[in-house]
Formats: sequence, C-alpha cells, structure tokens
Amino acid sequence: MSQILENRNALITGGGTGIGAAVAHRLARAGALVTLLGRRVEPLAATAAQLGSGHGYVVADVADEAAVREAFIQARAARGTVKILVNAAGLAQSAPAAQTSLDLWSRAIAVNLTGTFLCSRELLGQLPKTVEGRIINIASTAGLRGYSYVTAYCAAKHGVIGYTRALAQELARRRVTVNAVCPGYTQTPLLGEAIENIVRTTGRSAEEARQDLVRSNPQGRFVQPAEVAEAVYWLCLPEASSVTGTAVPVAGGEV
Repeated sequence: MSQILENRNALITGGGTGIGAAVAHRLARAGALVTLLGRRVEPLAATAAQLGSGHGYVVADVADEAAVREAFIQARAARGTVKILVNAAGLAQSAPAAQTSLDLWSRAIAVNLTGTFLCSRELLGQLPKTVEGRIINIASTAGLRGYSYVTAYCAAKHGVIGYTRALAQELARRRVTVNAVCPGYTQTPLLGEAIENIVRTTGRSAEEARQDLVRSNPQGRFVQPAEVAEAVYWLCLPEASSVTGTAVPVAGGEV
C-alpha cells in the first residue's frame, strides 16, 4: 500500500458522508492522518471508526468563525499541523429564483463559500510559511455553468472557484497550491435530497427525477464519490505541485 502522504494531517470538512467521506478513505489509504469536520457527530464518528486508529473528528459548523478556529486547534493538537485541507462541506437547497428566501440564500453562501474561506484562512494562519500545503475545494459543475432552481447554490460555487483562483495567485510563492474539483451530479446523500425535492415540488416520480438529472452527464450516469476522491488525491501528490488555480471537472464531459 502506498504511503506517499504518510503522517500528513488532512482536515476534511463535510467528512462524515458523501464525497468528504470518500476523500477521507482515499487519503487515509495513502498514509494521511485524517481529521473529519462536520456538524453531525453520528456520521463523523462512524466514518472515523471505519478509518481506524490515528484518525479522528471534530464537530463544528464551517460557517462559525470561532468554531472553525477551535476545530483547527484540536486537529493540530491531536495530529500535528494541518497540511492538507479539503473543503467538502456543502449545502444545496433548491427554489425558483423569485421564491428564494434571504435565509436560503444566506445559508447557501455561508456553508459553501464562507466556510471555504474560514477554513482556508485558518489553515494559512497555522501553517508555517516554509511548509508545503494543499487546499482543495470541492466546488461543482454549478460553479462552471448555471442550473435552474439553484441560483443560490450556483452563485456560491462560482464564488468558490473565484476564491480558488485568486488565492492560488496569492500563495504561488508560498508552496501552497489551491485547486477546485468540480463534480457533476454525484451519487451522494445530497443527490438524494435533490431528487426528493424534485418529487415534492413537481409531482414526478423519483425515477423520473433521477433520469432528468442523469441526462446532464454525456456518459449517462451519475459520478461516483470515489472518482472525485481520486482527483483530490492526485492534487495532493508531490507530482501535482505545479498545478494550482485550476477547476477540474469530474463530470463525464458535461463541461
């Protein structure tokens, strides 16, 4: 088993389920010491138990500045300086633009964009300037194009990609790369919620809703979390040290 990331503390937000959990498993197999971060203790504890000894979790809301700061303190105390940050926490609620409440809009920006900013800033504050680091933001094809009924989510993910590009420029001489991975519709609990919302608001069946979504992928299928995790893993490798400021689609040719 390759241990190329041996003993590198990797903090993964949204790490209890979906893409975050898949990334956690992939980086752990490569030798990283994984710290999962999320709001719900049950999935965090379950995934941490699957990863085994040496790994752990902290409970925090990525949109809460004080909670994020405390989470990084705990992660550093338990597993050393955080050198890899994967911002995978996400929220995707849907509504027609004219019916999008300020609360829905604000929460989408807070979780998807502000959380990415807060965690990235915290990493940079505790990472020595001579130490190589990785920031990988799980954006979305929604950050590269538009989708109906998720204007808040699209706006937030476009913001994540803009933040990624700007931060990569700023950190280029500091040996910290910053990239975004942009999955298409991926087989995760978030996708299940999207399908339930379509059923609830349109009256279509779950299968009809699934087919509507899968048509966006030219390969005619949903992306699997492990495929996204492999892209994240590659961006963590020493061989990817010249790759920064990119937005990498994992979407079957959709974009």
